[in-house]
Amino acid sequence: QVQLVESGGGLVQAGGSLRLSCVASGRTFSNYAMGWFRQAPGKEREFVLAISWSGGTTYADSAKGRFTISRDNAKNTVYLQMNSLKPEETAVYYCAAGRLATANRSMYTYWGQGTQVTVSS
Repeated sequence: QVQLVESGGGLVQAGGSLRLSCVASGRTFSNYAMGWFRQAPGKEREFVLAISWSGGTTYADSAKGRFTISRDNAKNTVYLQMNSLKPEETAVYYCAAGRLATANRSMYTYWGQGTQVTVSS
């Protein structure tokens, strides 16, 4: 069992930045790929980006150039740095742990409860 807890969400103006954190517990954190997904009201959960156990990264086209994922295995924590935020990126952001750093959400076994990000225009 892996438990994941997200934090860092809140209200930000368009063009602003936020840094989300996800703390994992229960098993060896470094053995898992970690991904970030988001879900807006009335829409399907959408892949944002992910990082493998070895540090390789995968980005959705919407995240390239503005978002950065990183991990600190000593702290059992993965981070999502979001810059130049857009109103359409308002959503609940979830972190997930799985065996591969891919866009396919079925590859992730454990999910956090999510943290709300609201981007005002």
